[in-house]
Amino acid sequence: MFWGPLARLGLVTAAVIALLDQALKLWLLFAFDLASRGVVRLTPFLDLVLVWNKGISYGLFQQEGPLGRWVLLALTAAAVVLLWIWLAKSTSRLMVVSLALIIGGAVGNAIDRIAYGAVADFVLLHLTTATFSFKWYVFNLADAAIVAGVAGLLYDSIVGHRAAKQP
Repeated sequence: MFWGPLARLGLVTAAVIALLDQALKLWLLFAFDLASRGVVRLTPFLDLVLVWNKGISYGLFQQEGPLGRWVLLALTAAAVVLLWIWLAKSTSRLMVVSLALIIGGAVGNAIDRIAYGAVADFVLLHLTTATFSFKWYVFNLADAAIVAGVAGLLYDSIVGHRAAKQP
């Protein structure tokens, strides 16, 4: 139930994502000291800025107290277990890697929630012209891994089975 033919690939992928996410956050928080730097412009469309997200994706369901934080952690743990069971039964490499990206991202953000009470987000994509301004939400490596994992699952569900059936 918890171990399948590609589970080792899933475990390594999830662990690498969670470790990279945490290493980058630790460096940005404590070595680079992003909090004291404010907005750091990297390109005309990409900035680093520290935002503490007490909710979930896109800042939804903001939680101010410890009860809300623990509820979000419990939901994350349940999602990780269910996703892992799905991963353990999967035989598609793309599906396994996609699920592992989601799991690794969820674990990376859960570690933040435990350690800091909120998730450290730091990447801001934006577009500003003379007549138009758009700012995407601030996100982190774990969030990007989750989005990539969902995209992989969508691709696998739409194209993966068709491609596997072709001679």
